[in-house]
Amino acid sequence: MQTLILARHAESDCSARGVVNGDPESGDCPLTERGEEEARALGRSLAGREIDLYLTSEFARAQQTARIALAGLELPWLELAELNDIRVGAFEGGPLDFYTTWAHENGPEERPPGGGESRAEAAARFVRGFRIVLARSERTILVVTHGLVVSYLREATAGNEPRARHAPVPYARPFEYGADELERALDLLEVWLRAPRWNET
Repeated sequence: MQTLILARHAESDCSARGVVNGDPESGDCPLTERGEEEARALGRSLAGREIDLYLTSEFARAQQTARIALAGLELPWLELAELNDIRVGAFEGGPLDFYTTWAHENGPEERPPGGGESRAEAAARFVRGFRIVLARSERTILVVTHGLVVSYLREATAGNEPRARHAPVPYARPFEYGADELERALDLLEVWLRAPRWNET
């Protein structure tokens, strides 16, 4: 890989209703009409770019965003579970605010009740996923994934470790990184994962 184009999925029904969905087999969260237009706008922003491969998580909202954005193009696709959204355990299907309140009050290695995933565990999984992307032979790769995935990578490329509270990631907006930037970001996250603590700055 030489260039990564990274985007969060467009607005989904779950997003619009403020419902948390971290299980790709739980519930149906297709894009809203607004989300479909956001996905088309993503496609317009990529017009003329030579994209060699696109990757998505296992979630329908990520796959739908990518397919709308790339409509009319015949491109190879890879589904990458490592870049799935975080598993939220007992919070699944409930109000997003309930989960985020819990998350802001707990450390990175704390797992939510009900078999969820800690944010450190999720970050380690994200790193594995981006290592797979980095090792691909295709020059330019589009990845459509989820807000937390994008947020952690954006912070790391800026030289920042993960925070308990992170700025919202806009829907279907592309962020571009070179291979060297991605490598440095993943190295930073791997160092953080040895003794994860929230960045308070």
